[in-house]
Amino acid sequence: MDTNPFMKADELGRRQFLVNAARSYLGVSVAPMLGAGLAGSAFGQSHTGGAKAEHVIFLNMGGGMSHLDTFDTKPNNKDVQGPVESISTSGDFQISQYLPDTAKVANHMCVINSMTSKQGAHSQGQYLLHRSYSPRGTIVHPAIGAWVVRQKGRKNATLPGFVTANTSPGVSSPGFFGAEFGGVPLGRPDEGLKNSTRADSVTEEDFKRRLAIADALNKTFHEKYQTPAVKAYDSLYEEAVKLMQSSDLKAFDINQEPAKVQNSYGKNRFGQGCLLARRLVEAGVRFVEVSHGGWDTHYDNFNNVENKAKTLDQAYATLLADLEKRGLLEKTLVVIATEFGRTPKIVEEHNSGRDHHPACFSAVMAGGGIAGGQKYGASDKNGNRVAENGVTIQDFNATIGHALGIDHTQVVSSPSGRPFRMGGADAELGKPITSIFG
Repeated sequence: MDTNPFMKADELGRRQFLVNAARSYLGVSVAPMLGAGLAGSAFGQSHTGGAKAEHVIFLNMGGGMSHLDTFDTKPNNKDVQGPVESISTSGDFQISQYLPDTAKVANHMCVINSMTSKQGAHSQGQYLLHRSYSPRGTIVHPAIGAWVVRQKGRKNATLPGFVTANTSPGVSSPGFFGAEFGGVPLGRPDEGLKNSTRADSVTEEDFKRRLAIADALNKTFHEKYQTPAVKAYDSLYEEAVKLMQSSDLKAFDINQEPAKVQNSYGKNRFGQGCLLARRLVEAGVRFVEVSHGGWDTHYDNFNNVENKAKTLDQAYATLLADLEKRGLLEKTLVVIATEFGRTPKIVEEHNSGRDHHPACFSAVMAGGGIAGGQKYGASDKNGNRVAENGVTIQDFNATIGHALGIDHTQVVSSPSGRPFRMGGADAELGKPITSIFG
């Protein structure tokens, strides 16, 4: 019977063990490298039907963004709309007055006003949004960024394939795929890739000597425990050192951008996260997620949405314009997503608040082959239910796969032999919205 504690530890436990060992013996924290940086070749089957995207920037509006006060306004229904006015855009639709800069880049956007979900609680809704599956106690499903890296492989051989900023650690989880497909979670976008350089107290000579000792110890361990999980970690130090010595590491340093550019995105965590996302896709990172939370507007909905939308508006419009200027928008799919919307009913006793509403809400896709300036699907006159062309979370994620040329129906088996797909389970398997591509 195998009594090796490393093999029995859970994924986070193994990661932390290696982080502590590296910090002690090498003088460097390799936590950022314990993720998609180890994933090289693609494992997935691809289709060629109009796929133009090579990267994804996933902007997560955590908390449940109000569709009625952003992308699905009802100008002729004041009982539902409240004080928010609708404004014209450069596309064939109107949006909220809270998004004036976004209105100028709407010619790149497809607004989906017929999203629907079966999850009305935050944690379950976010889990479904990121994984196409509802949470189960017996398994952790891979995040969509992990799916993308596994199916497409890394574009830059040095940098990680999957990076998150301002998010919870669970968003970057590879689930049963294993550590090599996990995301690199950054706490703050303006801090770069922390602990990725050799400590000043460790000389180059000492560093090389400690690497040699680690290699010797690893050789014996890996000869005894020849399993896929251990083999995945075998290249850990090599990958870490490669990144530490690479000029590509500067992609994580947004302070290399001129002050004017930094200011144009907004000097806040979301704005700087969007700037970081642009730098990372420019350097070859496949999937970058940036979170902009705080949309849970049970109380004082209109003032809170106006404040949240102001930050989103500046960063998002600047991001699309910047990507286009650099020739990156056509190959970068930029999505705005949230776990659910808010109720058409305005709760006056909560200072004009709105409650959770998974039945109907909005999302946005731009770039990556999307035909801009259009609206897809519709809600009813109150924004309460889907009126046409409903889009499930699974459909949304399948559409991301389609943009990248990924076969979202391909079965990948978990270690226990259970079948899973990027587009969700058989009964809820998503269908990509192919008509929104140019």
